[in-house]
Amino acid sequence: MLAKELAGLSLPAPVILALPRGGVPVAVEIAAKLNAPLDVVIVCKVGAPGNPELAVAAIVDGNPPDVVLNREIVEAYNLDDAALATLIKDERPELERRRTLYRGSRSLLSIAGKTVILVDDGAATGTTMKVAIRALKRRSPMAIVVALPIAPPETVAELSQEADRVVCLAQPPRFRALSYYYRNFEQLDDADVLAALSRGQGGRDAATGKRRKAAMGNPNTAEAEKKP
Repeated sequence: MLAKELAGLSLPAPVILALPRGGVPVAVEIAAKLNAPLDVVIVCKVGAPGNPELAVAAIVDGNPPDVVLNREIVEAYNLDDAALATLIKDERPELERRRTLYRGSRSLLSIAGKTVILVDDGAATGTTMKVAIRALKRRSPMAIVVALPIAPPETVAELSQEADRVVCLAQPPRFRALSYYYRNFEQLDDADVLAALSRGQGGRDAATGKRRKAAMGNPNTAEAEKKP
């Protein structure tokens, strides 16, 4: 249904970018429907000193990679440029590992002058999606469209302030865990992601063995468009 909604928008020069792992199977179907190129956006969190779950920044794969700071947390930890540089440097190997795993020797797709459709399998807080949007804006796309099967209304509203358009199939007001809204929410492993990507490159029709089906009967399509 998400692919059909996006196809109906007739977006010019679309490029599909998935947030791995969960966003890849969703993005594959969109790429096939729109006959659009497909790639991944790799985001690595940079944890705060002594609290790795709290992000002071994120590194987004690119040439060169983009660093997006969480300035509120940076200030709270009183981190200077040298401390930040060290934390970011420590995460570079993980970014390289994921890049090599998911992309191999393929070049990063250019998005300059293109309509980026940024895809995930859902968003609770939208934090990773926001980081990706901010990094992608630096690469001169024509527009950035967020595509989600499901997210809470407040997250859709926040993402609408970041992206040019948000297309979300359902916005339950009392959002539960993402897995609650899927009939089958098996955790994807790297092999699943690689198999889906290999079959989905170039917008060819593809499917993954663990395709996720949203357990929502005819959800109301909710689209929020950024106002000028």
